Amino acid sequence: MTLGPLSLPADGLVVLVGIAGSGKSTFAARHFPADAVLSSDAFRGLVAGDPSDQSATDDAFLLLHQALDMRLTRGLLTVVDATNVQPWAREKLVEIARRRRRRAAAIVLGLPLAICLERNASRTAGRLPLTAIRRQDRSLRHSIRDLEAEGFNPVHRLTDAASVDRIRLEFG
Repeated sequence: MTLGPLSLPADGLVVLVGIAGSGKSTFAARHFPADAVLSSDAFRGLVAGDPSDQSATDDAFLLLHQALDMRLTRGLLTVVDATNVQPWAREKLVEIARRRRRRAAAIVLGLPLAICLERNASRTAGRLPLTAIRRQDRSLRHSIRDLEAEGFNPVHRLTDAASVDRIRLEFG
C-alpha cells in the first residue's frame, strides 16, 4: 500500500491520539521539531521530577494547555503528545485551537493492542499496568469515530507499524 503524505496545518494544532506503546513520542520526534512538541510526560517531569508520576497529571496539563495557547497565539505549529484517547481529554485542546482561530488536526496511531502491550513490556521506565493499556484501547476504539465531530480536520488514521514508519507529512 502506498500512502500519500499526510496534510497538516502549518500554524495549527496536531493532536497525536493513541494508547501507551503506540509510538506517539517516537512519531513526534521523527516528524516534528522538538520545540513544537508538547509532551504530557515532559510536563509531568517538569512539575514532579518524574515523567511517570501520574499524581502530577493535572498540574502538567494545566501547563501544557497554557503553552499550547501561547504557541497558537503566535501561529506556531504545536503537537500534543499524550494518549488523548477520551473525548474529554481532547475537548480543551480543540477549544484552545478554536479560540486562537487555528485548525486542529488529529493523527491516530491505532496500532494493534498486542504490539502496544509488547512495546510496553520492553520499556525500562514508564511501564504501565496491562489493565491501564487495555482500558486505553477500549476508550480509543470507542471514541475515535467522532473525531471529526469534535472539531478535528483533517483526521488521519494509521493502523499498522509499517504505515507509521513510511508516512510523510506535508504542511500547508
